[in-house]
Amino acid sequence: MKKKVLSLILAGSMVLSMAACGNNGGGSEPVGVPTEPVSQDTFTGDGSEIEGGSSSELVDGRFAETRHITVEVYDRGNDGGSDPTNNMYTDYIKAGMLADHNVEVEFVAVPRWTEVDEINNLLAAGTAPDICLTYSYPTIQTYADMGGVIDLQNLVVDYKNDIPNLWNWLGTTNMYWDKSVTDGTLWAIEGKRANNNRVVTFVRQDWLDQLGLDAPTTRQEFYEMLCAFRDNADQLLGADAAKMIPFSCSDDIGWRASLLIESCMDPDITDKEFYVNGFDDRKYTQEGVKEAGRILNQWYNEGLMMEGFALTESTDEDSYMKAGYVGAFIHNWDYPFRNGEDSINANLARLVGPDAKFVAVDCFEASNGEYIKYCDSTAGDRKIFFPTTNDEPLASLLYLDWISDPAHIEYLQCGDEGVTHTVNADGSYSFMAATGEAIMNSGQNIDMTITCNGLCLSTPELTTLSLANNYPPCDPDDVAQANAVANNGKKPTKNAKITAIEAETGMGEGLNAKRDQAWALSVTCSVEDFDAVWDQNMQEYLDAGGQAIIDERTQAWEALYGDATMLE
Repeated sequence: MKKKVLSLILAGSMVLSMAACGNNGGGSEPVGVPTEPVSQDTFTGDGSEIEGGSSSELVDGRFAETRHITVEVYDRGNDGGSDPTNNMYTDYIKAGMLADHNVEVEFVAVPRWTEVDEINNLLAAGTAPDICLTYSYPTIQTYADMGGVIDLQNLVVDYKNDIPNLWNWLGTTNMYWDKSVTDGTLWAIEGKRANNNRVVTFVRQDWLDQLGLDAPTTRQEFYEMLCAFRDNADQLLGADAAKMIPFSCSDDIGWRASLLIESCMDPDITDKEFYVNGFDDRKYTQEGVKEAGRILNQWYNEGLMMEGFALTESTDEDSYMKAGYVGAFIHNWDYPFRNGEDSINANLARLVGPDAKFVAVDCFEASNGEYIKYCDSTAGDRKIFFPTTNDEPLASLLYLDWISDPAHIEYLQCGDEGVTHTVNADGSYSFMAATGEAIMNSGQNIDMTITCNGLCLSTPELTTLSLANNYPPCDPDDVAQANAVANNGKKPTKNAKITAIEAETGMGEGLNAKRDQAWALSVTCSVEDFDAVWDQNMQEYLDAGGQAIIDERTQAWEALYGDATMLE
């Protein structure tokens, strides 16, 4: 009866909400903005500073009477995959939850690629699983505003001593990432990214060796290396010298030159400035980025980048790397190792020779001499929430706690020896192709470990070793080096806790296209025209909506934090 009544309320409220959104008159105060600035609480720590309670319903962690909960799991539609609701890993969870907590678990499949639409439908119908997850926080906020989502704030504190694994794993950063600074509500908790590596710079080690060069450690040395590749194309490529590409890029310059771009930013940038311009994850409007554009323009005009690079499909670019024509590039930290025998490094070894490979280097220093790598916070993963049709919030929290136990994470990610992995002499895991119910439908089985995204084994050392061993046939030492470089100088994103910015609505795709075009035009114009081209395209970008977003973000920050420029 409760679910039927709630579904009618939600359906009616959704109609009213949509009607209200269609008539948004001016003059009203933004929802959730306090009348006075509030002090910032970043909610960081391991949770030990919070005094919590325990439930009287549990005896040695178990309910006296069996409880039943439903849990959302993504259905990725993998060809040849296992049943997402009934496989080796769901059986492991079901048996463990029943034994440890006397809780029966039922999994409910939700299509991964239409998950927002499906969750909307389930919530509106009052049939959503007890434990829901989504990447879309606005979906959660919409239903929370209509009374359809449980406020978790008191629950995670009142039952804190019953869920130690969850608190130990998430800490207050992830547990309270979505906690409102205006009213204290907590509609969702954030899964944790175990690996938030972003991008690194890769160079051809065999070319360095042939030319007697050391790996570059500064921007100037990187530039000199590119010049050496260009000037020695005959030696490095022989009859294919004309195909030489010292530095490879794509139309997504903001991503593919990101380490260069970010090295030109002020290393002491304020949190306010980072947030105000942070609507563009390629950092196009951040101070100092124009100088990075000037450097790329110089490289292009000196023949260090391929003509027409901004029109090249990524698959074509990969083929140039695999064929051995590329000397350096910036990309995802593990990019040359992906896809097994079809990886970039595996192709180089076959086509060019066993010594041909890309290796990671650190060479883009900021003005303070440090290698800074802006990366995502450990938060920003799946948002986990309970709809108000959930009659078993404690059992649901115990589920999240159970799957956050380090031993359970390790099993769910590694499975059984001889079935899903082998154990190496150093104790690390090497994963193998599984069949039937042992198939993991997602990388590191993240659909089963919804509080953990990324490989996370019992010790950091074991995790690092296992990560390095799992890009065969690529050299584990090269993977380990890339991982170390990716982790050197990380600067995670902070949480400004400012929600919707109206000026951003519907602007993402258009502004991103305008940004990419502006980058391409600025990089490929003549050196003499660079300033004029850059300034004109930047102004057009701002006029197209970028300035309105910057202005509203500035106002939202100042409404919440007053004159403060830092979050800590």
